[in-house]
Amino acid sequence: MTLHAPLRPGPGDTTDPGRSLDRLLGGPVPSGPTPPRRQTRRRYLMCRPTYFTVEYSINPWMDPTTPVDTALAIRQWETLRQTYLDLGHIVEEIEPLPGLPDMVFAANGATVIDGRALAARFRDPQRAEEAPAYAAWLDRAGFEVHEARYVNEGEGDILLVGDLLLAGTGFRTSHAAHAHLSEVFGRPVITLQLVDPRFYHLDTALCVLDDRTVAYLPEAFSPGSQAVLRRLFPDAVLATAADAAVLGLNAVSDGRHVVLPAQATGLSAALRDRGYDTIGVDLSELRKAGGGPKCCTLVLREREANK
Repeated sequence: MTLHAPLRPGPGDTTDPGRSLDRLLGGPVPSGPTPPRRQTRRRYLMCRPTYFTVEYSINPWMDPTTPVDTALAIRQWETLRQTYLDLGHIVEEIEPLPGLPDMVFAANGATVIDGRALAARFRDPQRAEEAPAYAAWLDRAGFEVHEARYVNEGEGDILLVGDLLLAGTGFRTSHAAHAHLSEVFGRPVITLQLVDPRFYHLDTALCVLDDRTVAYLPEAFSPGSQAVLRRLFPDAVLATAADAAVLGLNAVSDGRHVVLPAQATGLSAALRDRGYDTIGVDLSELRKAGGGPKCCTLVLREREANK
């Protein structure tokens, strides 16, 4: 099921829009004071940036003439990994491959939900060989791997919120891939059109905070997609252009803790005001390739015992 427009009641339909949201995200919309934030322990897949460099340009952040300090990138990545471990999460690692400098951005390697994995298919030939490497790892780890039919760049453009999949398009993931998502995962899919090339993946313009809440930069989306987001998430945290410019929205939340770029101070304060605990990490070296904490982090969602 792919939904392309705001959820508007039809003629004679008196359904409360809030109840439409309930059906999509599951459960009633909380009212009154903000409830205590609850952490969900997660399992992540990461790839050490052993071969990280910027030797080509496939997004506006990448400038091959800018020096890159690979040793610094590794230290910053290790801090991110240790942060997850300190928060009680499990971190798995995939072996980095020479000649694939962007393999560190594990989120792009697949989408993993309910024990199933939809393999990636990259738009750019420079990254094409990352896809089979991630698919092979997931297969060995016991996930049910589905081959991609169309260009999709994993969790870079596909984000799970509640029972709903938000799917970005406009720069990388093709619109045709969105229908395949619903076939693989059996969940409703909301198409969101990205319009600013700096925010070439959905996870650079929107962060899922918990099963009902997101943060996003409105101007990164088309007018129609902004309307969809306002309807689905009326209580969203709206980021500023300044925080988005340091990839502040490329963040990872476990429902209570939000790990985000240390430079996104305004967004961090806004999240704390909403009851989230924020942890700033410096990934400035990896940002030279257009990546932040979320880019480095693929969530491994196994099938729940009651499913």
